Amino acid sequence: MNRVQGSENDLITACRNGERRAQLALYSQYYKAMYNSAFRILKDQGLAEDVMQESFLSAFSNLDTFRGEVTFGAWLKRIVINNSIYQYRKIQKRNEVALDADGHQGEYENPFQSEEIEVAQQARAIIKVMQDLPDNYNMLLNLHLVEGYDYEEICEITGMSYANCRTTISRAKSQLREKLKSLGSYA
Repeated sequence: MNRVQGSENDLITACRNGERRAQLALYSQYYKAMYNSAFRILKDQGLAEDVMQESFLSAFSNLDTFRGEVTFGAWLKRIVINNSIYQYRKIQKRNEVALDADGHQGEYENPFQSEEIEVAQQARAIIKVMQDLPDNYNMLLNLHLVEGYDYEEICEITGMSYANCRTTISRAKSQLREKLKSLGSYA
């Protein structure tokens, strides 16, 4: 693990020195995960790709602010999530609807075996049901259940009060359970 972390630190140092190959190496390592994080919030392939690209540019331009207190991936993910939420809010203000809501999660290589395939299919089905929830419920559940942010982090990202955040996530979970029960799936 130290070897991987060491090589990541070496790549970050090289990026700070303007080495394009190091930037490409970090991009190659993180672009799929960052695209998927943006897509789960925006539900639009083009917007998710744009946000991902802009987030990488922002990260590479501001590497001097990266202190190494968290992994580069966690720092970059925070940038992607914040940019995705900003873009989402911008769209909501213009009352635009994301065009691609078919649940496409990007290109995946499937390394799973039989039982794991079933679990992955169930997870995709649940995510698909989550996408049918109201947008604020979908976004908060993605941040909490999929991205793994705790309530305090979600409050910081969204600007919600702690009580409002917990209540809204609780209601979102309840609505998700009801939708899953009505489908007879995974409840």
